[in-house]
Amino acid sequence: MIHPYLLTKAASNTSPKLGLLNSLPSPLIIDMIAQCNYDFVIIDTEHVLLDENTLRECIQTCRHHHCVPLVRIAEIRPNFIGKVLDAGAMGIVLSRAENANQIEAIANAMKFPPFGTRGITGGTVTGYGQLPLSDYIAQANTHTLLVPMIESESGLNALSQMLATGQVSFVMEGALDLALNMGLGPSPLHPVVFDALNKLHQICQHADVPFCPNPRTPSQLRHWQELDCKLFLCGEDRSHFGHALRTKLQPFQTPHEVPQGA
Repeated sequence: MIHPYLLTKAASNTSPKLGLLNSLPSPLIIDMIAQCNYDFVIIDTEHVLLDENTLRECIQTCRHHHCVPLVRIAEIRPNFIGKVLDAGAMGIVLSRAENANQIEAIANAMKFPPFGTRGITGGTVTGYGQLPLSDYIAQANTHTLLVPMIESESGLNALSQMLATGQVSFVMEGALDLALNMGLGPSPLHPVVFDALNKLHQICQHADVPFCPNPRTPSQLRHWQELDCKLFLCGEDRSHFGHALRTKLQPFQTPHEVPQGA
């Protein structure tokens, strides 16, 4: 079994764990990311139209390569959360997390009784009967990850209460939406936003909960490395692919001068 707990404070003395946001809904893309040795992938269902069969295939591809699959959601639907976990997802990322009640509601949907209300099934998560249900329930209740993404001032102000629930595995930042929420426009590199990210880190550090930044510049990466962060989101596959495709075109689009007399 893959151990998603390696993405939490248990990994504090190990090398950093690196993840990528998946916005290109394809098992082939997931296969490529996992085989490039990313430790975890966040499959986006907030901004991406993704049918459930494709979502399941993406999750299973992650697991096949021992890459931790997390699913980002925008709304708390217990039945959907249960189905995602039944398909093999190892955690839930909540975008625009705003309060502790949301954290408790997700934890309740994620966990089996007596700690929650999730219903039980077999299938892929038990190896189709190879793992006893009692063992799977114990593992799922202990190791399934719950990750709030802070993307607003309200979320920042409520983070201490979220962490006080004892349900949060680690915390992520959404600097672009945070900048928009703060009235700064689409400016994730604004100094005020970076100050807010540092406050997020301080709150997490005080609560002994890992913080996972998404460094957008080399200087930001050095900053978080110096603060000994052990989790990093390495951006989004869509932007990386777009950049690579444009970069590949440039040499072919540059006018070629033919030497005179040739």
